[in-house]
Amino acid sequence: MKPRRQTLGAAALAAALLALPGTALACRGVWLCPDDLRALPTEGVAWGAVKLMADRGRLPPHVADQNDNADVQTLALALVHGRTGEERYRTAVIEQVRAAIGTERSGNVLALARNLPGYVIAADMVGLPPDLDQEFQAWLRQVLDEPLQGATLRSIHERRPNNWGTHAGSARLAAARYLGDEVEVQRIALIFRAWLGDRSVVHPFRFGEASWQGDPGYPAGINRAGATRDGKPLDGVLADDQRRCCDGFTWPPPHENYVYEALQGVVAQAQMLARAGYADVWDWQDKALLRAFRWLYEVADYPATGDDSWQPYLINQVYGTHYPAPSPSRPGKNVGFTDWTHGSPIAPPAAHVLPQQ
Repeated sequence: MKPRRQTLGAAALAAALLALPGTALACRGVWLCPDDLRALPTEGVAWGAVKLMADRGRLPPHVADQNDNADVQTLALALVHGRTGEERYRTAVIEQVRAAIGTERSGNVLALARNLPGYVIAADMVGLPPDLDQEFQAWLRQVLDEPLQGATLRSIHERRPNNWGTHAGSARLAAARYLGDEVEVQRIALIFRAWLGDRSVVHPFRFGEASWQGDPGYPAGINRAGATRDGKPLDGVLADDQRRCCDGFTWPPPHENYVYEALQGVVAQAQMLARAGYADVWDWQDKALLRAFRWLYEVADYPATGDDSWQPYLINQVYGTHYPAPSPSRPGKNVGFTDWTHGSPIAPPAAHVLPQQ
């Protein structure tokens, strides 16, 4: 008898979410706890890079520009404030967050998705004044469903299984965590399971050409464990972005940077879901994220570089791997500075399981 597959409808969602494990957290932090920051060093190359970014000339926020870096500079300001306690950095974060509100309107969803998490995490770290916090929360609620060139953050997240969708998911999750919207967080967690390839969940995605899919009949964001094609290992491939490398399947595997672009959103979601209480998210679908990096590093011989170089630090911390990555790393499109924040192990919180009904 085939197992019953869950849909993402309201009734099935509510039932399915009761089976998702949660974790009692030491703090509410979207990305990190204040105690984690206070324990980090204020010397060395990684710290120097964070401090340099925070102290450079202020970049004016422009959320509509998908290549804007004011968001990650704002994150750097918040990190330095969290470590040093210097009020001028908090003041700068407040000014940047205030200036960012409304600047998304002339852009597309990808620009919003890339730029939003940095502001949310920074605001969460420093604490906004009550009047601005109220305005910021109203903005976050608005942008979730704001039409941008015919699409919304929610619709792209639930439809596009490539880098657009994964970045939209990380932005949506950051906003939900800041707003304290547990139902929204739970829905994002279930969609993440579906994207990773959990066949018990009926996915809402529109996959493209399937030449890199390990099982075209059951397309997934990350190919299942043991997947092959023509005897070649496809276990861990992000097929809907790898397909952009070329016209169909080819070997040796071409180095397709859209895979790492998608992983920026995926790794950020996993970290925020873990912070939200889903401590076992890194284990979902046979450690899907570990398998993705294993394929890139060990099969495709394609290590993370440039603005993707923050990702291996989280992977190494979580899985105990030793994938090489430069320090200082470059911040990504959405988050960064993990060579400083996640360059050494941080003890995970104790897990508990949500009650069953």
